[in-house]
Amino acid sequence: MDSKVTIALDAMGGDNAPAVEVEAAISAARRWGISVLLVGDRERLTQELQKHDHSGLSIDIEHASEVIGMHDSASDVVRKKKDSSIRVAFQAVKDGRAHAVVSAGNSGATMAAGMFILKRLKGVERPAIATIMPTLKDPVIVLDVGGNVDCRAQHLFQFGLMGEVYSRSVFGKAQPRVGLLSNGSEASKGNELTREADRLLREAPCNYVGYVEGRNVFDGSVDVVVCDGFVGNVLLKVSEGLADAIGTMLRREIQRSFLAKIGYLLARPAFKAFKRKVDYAEYGGAPLIGIAGTGMICHGGSSVRAIHNAIGLAREYVVKDVNAKLATQLGEAGQSGLSEGL
Repeated sequence: MDSKVTIALDAMGGDNAPAVEVEAAISAARRWGISVLLVGDRERLTQELQKHDHSGLSIDIEHASEVIGMHDSASDVVRKKKDSSIRVAFQAVKDGRAHAVVSAGNSGATMAAGMFILKRLKGVERPAIATIMPTLKDPVIVLDVGGNVDCRAQHLFQFGLMGEVYSRSVFGKAQPRVGLLSNGSEASKGNELTREADRLLREAPCNYVGYVEGRNVFDGSVDVVVCDGFVGNVLLKVSEGLADAIGTMLRREIQRSFLAKIGYLLARPAFKAFKRKVDYAEYGGAPLIGIAGTGMICHGGSSVRAIHNAIGLAREYVVKDVNAKLATQLGEAGQSGLSEGL
């Protein structure tokens, strides 16, 4: 893409909005030379912008009078709050005034707005939320992590194809290894859903390696892990909770003795590197894959760094034209007759 990328940032959705979003927008615009459209209450955003030096940066404000809260239902973005910041942000993409949306607001509402306003890519039955997790080797893409609690085998099949394209396009993997999350690696394992999805994926135009267990998610043996949104969200939350618990346990043990504190000082660079690897802020956002546009979903409590990196990931998604590659991959699968729903 030759023209400057514009990111529509839902500046009212996060727990610490709009301060975090405004600061992240400024740092991202400065880092990548992109344009950022801050969407939200104009008066509050103007006041927040005045606290920072943003001279020479392409940052504009689009007013939205409503906000979707974390306790609002996803349907509220469609039926009730039609001037919400997340809906206005996606409308900017539909109208061609922005290329992507980044939001730290209600994830269900973000997905609903993306599907309602931008619709789905041709051939996609269910868009998925993909997240990036650290491993002993390269990062792994896990999808779905919450967009679709109840899935059919056909949906998991499509998640595998979409995850493969994302890994290839954004992470440069020549032949991403795609695995289906199950309770064992043997063919006899799994349930009715995974066994049917396994059958479909074995005939898919991707490097499918079969079932993977939960422990394989982090050992670097696969590049893409496919699961339904219920299992994926549990995996995501357990992983985040475990990382936090390990950090807390380490701090407590270090504080128990003088020698441990000395050891920590010597190993501090290693601890910092470990924290960086397990910190969700390293990538910042989870793409909503399968909508006819680009949307990044962030944690509600995202830091400036997390939003900054999510904006960068959205920019990369647009520049590398991931959606066009998804459409091609799904189209090829449909033409070959592998996918009954395409």
